[in-house]
Amino acid sequence: MKTSIRMLLATHFVLIFASPPSGHAQTTAQKPTSTAVAPSEPDTQKKNVQSYIDLLRGDVRQQKAEIMGVMMLLSATDAAKFWPIYSDYDMALATLNDQRVENIKEYARNYNDLTDEEADRLIEKSVSFQKERADLLAATYEKVKQALGGVTAARFAQIEHQLLLIIDLQIDSSLPIAGQGS
Repeated sequence: MKTSIRMLLATHFVLIFASPPSGHAQTTAQKPTSTAVAPSEPDTQKKNVQSYIDLLRGDVRQQKAEIMGVMMLLSATDAAKFWPIYSDYDMALATLNDQRVENIKEYARNYNDLTDEEADRLIEKSVSFQKERADLLAATYEKVKQALGGVTAARFAQIEHQLLLIIDLQIDSSLPIAGQGS
C-alpha cells in the first residue's frame, strides 16, 4: 500500500513539474494568424524569463514541502524535529535561488550576443550557485542526521536531490543555448 501511494505521489509530482510553465504553454499553443503580428523576440524572451522566475518562485516551494512531508514518513515527534530544520534550509535555498534568478535574467538579456568574458562570468556564477546549493544540502543533511538519524537524513537528501533535479531540468531545458539565438 505504501509503495502504491509513493508511486502515485511520484507520478503526480512528475506531471506537475514536467508540464511546461503556463507562459510557455500559451506561447506554443497560439499560432499567429496571417493578420496578426508575431511577437518580437524581446517580448518572447521576456515571457520566457518570467516563466523561469515563476517556476523558481511560484508555488514550487509549497509543492516541494508537501511532497517532502508525504515522502518523509515522519512520526509526530520526528516531524517536530525535522520541519524547523527544513524551514531554515528552505529559506537559505530561497536566497540562493534569488541569486540564480538574477543570473538567468542577465543571461536571457544577452545570450545571443555574449562576449567570452560575459559568458565566463555567468557560467562562473552558475557553478558557484551549484556549489553553494550542494553545500547547503550537505549541511542540512548533517543537521537532519544529528536530529533524526542516518536513514531519515538519507531519505531527506534523496528526496530533495530528486526534486531539485526535476526543477533544474525544467529550467535548464527552457534556456536558449549561448550564441544560438535567431
